[in-house]
Amino acid sequence: MPPEKKKPARAGAVLRAYGAAAFVYPWSFGAAILAAVIIEASGVIAPLFLRQFINLLSGGAPTGAAVQTLFVALILFTTTNIVGWLGQRIRLFAVNRVESRAMVDLYRNAFDYMLGHSHEFFISNFTGTLTRRVTRYARSFEQVFDSLFFNFFPALLFAIGIISVLSLRSPLLGAGLLVWTVFFVYLQFRMMLKRQPLRAARTEEDSRVTGFLSDAVLNHSTITAFAAVPFESSHFGETINRWYIALRRVWDADLWVFAIQGLLATGIEFTLLAAAILLWQQGLMTVGDFVLIQIYVLGLFNRIWSIGQNMRQLYDAFADATEMLDIMELPHGIVDAPDAAPLQLGAGAMSFDSVRFEYHDSHAVLNEFSLEVKPQEKIALIGSSGAGKTTITKLLLRLYELTSGTISIDGQDISKVTQESLRKAIAFVPQEPMLFHRTLMDNIRYGRQEATDNEVIEAAKQAHCYEFISQYPLGFETMVGERGVKLSGGERQRVAIARAILKDAPILVLDEATSSLDSESERLIQDALLKLMKGKTVIAIAHRLSTVMNMDRLVVMEHGSVVLSGTHEELLSHESNLYKKLWEIQAGGFLREDGTLSDRGDFGSVSRAA
Repeated sequence: MPPEKKKPARAGAVLRAYGAAAFVYPWSFGAAILAAVIIEASGVIAPLFLRQFINLLSGGAPTGAAVQTLFVALILFTTTNIVGWLGQRIRLFAVNRVESRAMVDLYRNAFDYMLGHSHEFFISNFTGTLTRRVTRYARSFEQVFDSLFFNFFPALLFAIGIISVLSLRSPLLGAGLLVWTVFFVYLQFRMMLKRQPLRAARTEEDSRVTGFLSDAVLNHSTITAFAAVPFESSHFGETINRWYIALRRVWDADLWVFAIQGLLATGIEFTLLAAAILLWQQGLMTVGDFVLIQIYVLGLFNRIWSIGQNMRQLYDAFADATEMLDIMELPHGIVDAPDAAPLQLGAGAMSFDSVRFEYHDSHAVLNEFSLEVKPQEKIALIGSSGAGKTTITKLLLRLYELTSGTISIDGQDISKVTQESLRKAIAFVPQEPMLFHRTLMDNIRYGRQEATDNEVIEAAKQAHCYEFISQYPLGFETMVGERGVKLSGGERQRVAIARAILKDAPILVLDEATSSLDSESERLIQDALLKLMKGKTVIAIAHRLSTVMNMDRLVVMEHGSVVLSGTHEELLSHESNLYKKLWEIQAGGFLREDGTLSDRGDFGSVSRAA
């Protein structure tokens, strides 16, 4: 699996999106800003009282007035620190409120918008990649917000405060610290950019490791069957070694950065203290000023040092958020028309008028496909693979937009009605039903989410799911595994049919609905299909002609167009046609010596009267 290339981070777009999420909670956001100001103001003011305290202690023999002044300075110093402590509590509370609520909103917005994308979007992207993007988009907010409110913004406030105080004591000290601060931050930024290619290389190697692990886990049975554990282990060793080399380069670069940062910190500390000595010599500095400078320099250095660490994390957070932001800025492929109204169902008649559809590669699948389906008529689509049968069902559900032509239900163009109302009117049983990693009760209830437990159980009985469900210790509360892997193909198919029975929609689409069933399972659901199809307009797709031979009408397709239409007997009465050819090929293996079909327990037994 090739590594996923990260796109350049768009910090501005991410900050706008995250800002909008945070501003939804103005009181908590404002409280976080106010608390940050209080904390940094306390950090700047408290050392001033400590300076006074030390100056008094070093001023000579204690007197009553001096002791009293010392206690006042001590009380003010302590009070200022307590105010700072309260500010910390307020900031933590406010930030927690903003982050937790905003992350919930970001999760929901990303989830809702992503699900609004078209079928084409999902089959063109890895499931794991989309899942990771949603998760990282929400969680990156925490990293960005923490960096701003616990690092960048406080460092800016503290720097402004101490530079202002030192400038009042000595403009030279203030100017020197200002120049050093700007240079140090700029240098950190430049070094971060220099290290970014190394980090990008490590990210690529990390993606390779993740991809290899995922591939191996998914194909564990193949690895075991071919006794290929030593081969895979050797291959993984090569992959992990490349990751180790990339990781070591990043860490070595970090060591050099830390060394330069430490050297610069030592240099500014020496410079400021040396300048303070000269000023002290001139009577412009006191012992307390030395302590004040030391506290300020150490406090500022700790904050600016953290900026260097947070710059990398912030850049990574911007890059992660950008990946999801790209998806959220991508217009939905299928959207409701501006004046779309809910579908008004009547008898369930359908019309396909000169439908043409081609994929993005200009490969035409349907070409001038026209078909009229009467209310409650049961038709079957017949044709070789690639004839466009399944594509018709996807277009009916509006998973794709038509290239030209129209599809109508009860005289209403489906492109002019809401997608939700359209899909609620259709019950769809696919060839390979996909189940949620939830309970059997939840999976069947998905046909109609508001259904009661008794209604779900009744649908399961009609679809003959109850026979195998009752054998599980947890019954309907049994988890089916990811995509339903704990069930057999036939059991998954019956769950899908139970869903359709529970939905009870007026239009039914069956795409090879019995493809995963053995003969015994097919026999079990004959009556379920009969009940399911009764009173509904039905479109069924089947490669096995014996499963649809008794439908009201068989529509034979070739190269995306209708070439024949009629009942089973009518189509066989023609001298030579595609249907007759397919029938002779398939029926040859299922004919008894007397010329009748063998009993397969399939749609062939479903009466047209359904």
